[in-house]
Amino acid sequence: MKNYILILFVVPTVLLSQKIDHLASFRDMGSESYFRFNYDNDFFAASDKNYTQGYSFEYANRSLAKNPVNYLFIKPKNSYFTNGLSLEHIGYTPSDFVSPDIQIDDRPYAAAIYIKSFAIATDTISKSRLSQLLSIGLIGPGAFGKEMQTAIHRLIENKTPGGWDNQIQNDLLLNYKIGYEKQVFTYKKISNIQAVTSLQLGTLFTNASVGFNTTVGLVGNPFSRNNKSSKFKFYAFAQPTVNIVGFDATLQGGIFTNDNPYIISSKNIERLTAQVDYGLILKHRKLYLEYTRTSITKEFTSGNPAKWGGFKAGFLFN
Repeated sequence: MKNYILILFVVPTVLLSQKIDHLASFRDMGSESYFRFNYDNDFFAASDKNYTQGYSFEYANRSLAKNPVNYLFIKPKNSYFTNGLSLEHIGYTPSDFVSPDIQIDDRPYAAAIYIKSFAIATDTISKSRLSQLLSIGLIGPGAFGKEMQTAIHRLIENKTPGGWDNQIQNDLLLNYKIGYEKQVFTYKKISNIQAVTSLQLGTLFTNASVGFNTTVGLVGNPFSRNNKSSKFKFYAFAQPTVNIVGFDATLQGGIFTNDNPYIISSKNIERLTAQVDYGLILKHRKLYLEYTRTSITKEFTSGNPAKWGGFKAGFLFN
């Protein structure tokens, strides 16, 4: 346990969600200016395979409304906006991460790093939320997935990863995602239900999802501009979704590079997956804390369901 706690402090200094979801309404920070650190790792689920780790540094500020990328986004009328940037890193490994050999019928090694520009438009009248983001970066050895996992495993005196030489090779990462939420039920600021849907297009992930999220506790109203951040909030959330998968570069390799040592063929990709995210969120004054868990059905024919967990910690600037 001490080793795990040590990781949480060392990773940001040693190293610097698209897997990390930070735009859902139940994760609303209650401000247009904030910083938040997001961290995922499968050790929270007593595992070390599939989606093995992800982290991001998220920053929102009113001045980022002038970001040129925002001109590419849809701008609904009668909405107020939150604009930001995020640096994100994700990594994947097969079940046997020690062997230097290619793990046939298992997930290939893969790592990606990218910068995301995002904008959230909240309509307080219709109780809806439109989120958009554009990501640019790379997948492959340039994302230092090997160096990252090897350094962490040495630090905690764990087994040394041996198969990163077989990882997905360097390729361009360019992705666009749009998500929409609509509140369909609310009860006395202690329970909300939102219908959710999203679409991703690009060289990293191409997919669509539909589902809902619900919160129970001292929730407040994430669709209100008068949702005062100073008030104490503590609530549980759950978000089940069904996903239609078109393309996944972490399994299939990038679209421009063809010299990958090993990939999962298109015919073996599971085109329909289900995922559930759940956890607890605490907000008080300028502080934001979250603990989350995720389960997903298998993503390729010979694969297995996967689980991971994580935490988010943030603070407001005003």
